[in-house]
Amino acid sequence: MNQNNPEDNSGLSPSNNLSEAFFTSYHKDGKYISFYGDNHPYYAGSVVKAMASAKHGYKKVAELFKPEITQAEEESINNTPSEEKNSELRAFFAKLNDNFRAEVVAVEPLTETIVEVIVRAPFAARKFQPGEFYRLQNYEADAVTIKGMKLSMEGLAMTGAWTDPERGLLSMIVLEVGASSRLMRMLKPGQRVVVMGPTGTPTHIPHNENVLLAGGGLGNAVLFSISKALKANGCKVIYFAGYKRGEDLYKREEIEEATDKVIWSTDSGAVIEPNRPQDVHIRGNIIEAMIHYQNGEAGDKLIPLESVKRIIAIGSDGMMRAVKDARHGILKPYLREHIAIGSINSPMQCMMKEICAQCLQKHVNPITGEEATPVFSCFNQDQELDRVDFNNLRSRLRVNSVLEKLGNSWLTYLIGYEGATHE
Repeated sequence: MNQNNPEDNSGLSPSNNLSEAFFTSYHKDGKYISFYGDNHPYYAGSVVKAMASAKHGYKKVAELFKPEITQAEEESINNTPSEEKNSELRAFFAKLNDNFRAEVVAVEPLTETIVEVIVRAPFAARKFQPGEFYRLQNYEADAVTIKGMKLSMEGLAMTGAWTDPERGLLSMIVLEVGASSRLMRMLKPGQRVVVMGPTGTPTHIPHNENVLLAGGGLGNAVLFSISKALKANGCKVIYFAGYKRGEDLYKREEIEEATDKVIWSTDSGAVIEPNRPQDVHIRGNIIEAMIHYQNGEAGDKLIPLESVKRIIAIGSDGMMRAVKDARHGILKPYLREHIAIGSINSPMQCMMKEICAQCLQKHVNPITGEEATPVFSCFNQDQELDRVDFNNLRSRLRVNSVLEKLGNSWLTYLIGYEGATHE
């Protein structure tokens, strides 16, 4: 059907079969608009149908532009395109390649189980805002090969630690908990990777507030950029940084640069010796560190808990739940009206914002306890702690635990072979 004049069929007859009427149109004020994809009634309803629309639809798009395609092919055969046109195209594609192709710059082990991957991806680096994350995976074509088996990783949600927009660099930090995350150490400088994002919702950065940050393990990496943005907006920041072991500490300079006071807490291992006079180390968990601080056992109370207007907790589901519960229990006498946010790490798959629903997080009404509207965590990972159903979150995080253990064991078995190659 002619897209400008549906009365002129031009050899393309309208169809009564929706599966054949690929372009579906509506008109308003004398203008006709055609669309396809999952907006099409035949392809609506699922991601799989949307993908099928692209598979079927490219042929229809090619039909519409057949004269232009034929002319371009003839020009290519006859070598007739002008040099000016060719140079413009070369410059355009070179710009696309430079901005959108991601390439590994460095892989830096931070601890025994935490790795930093630095990637050059200019467009993705320029668009990053504190609190957002990326989706990273390797290409099967150049993945490490062991006994003829390509070690291609699944798409992983990666913490955005910092970016250098001028050089087009971005840093992502991962905790090795499964086979795919362990493969991060095998990435090589110069290797091309797939980086999608930044995705998620930027963390709200207030102005001139007293803010309490609680970071557990890998969660501290998320707080690097958030803390820096808070200080830039005139906020005072007290930071409770918790680790299972003192040896798990990484990037301490980044934490210290963007905080007014840090209370380091460890369950075991080495003591984290403070570099600044206002900072202290407490042996215990984050909640115990907060109690020590409130009782005056952690140096000067530069920011009293009574003055805190916002709490941002990022870490394991258990750690964030502990912060939620403590606010209504042992810490309740010391806190006044405030907002409490957690970055929820529910299982994710597509990370394309409200598409596959793998990341749906159950919410409850904090007053009545009744189930509320769930939230897509890949669309908005920052959620009110009082609304998150942490029982549901923990059970969902354990759904794939058996498969993860099997994958880990298989990877360990493969790595034990000699003759692994990086093709």
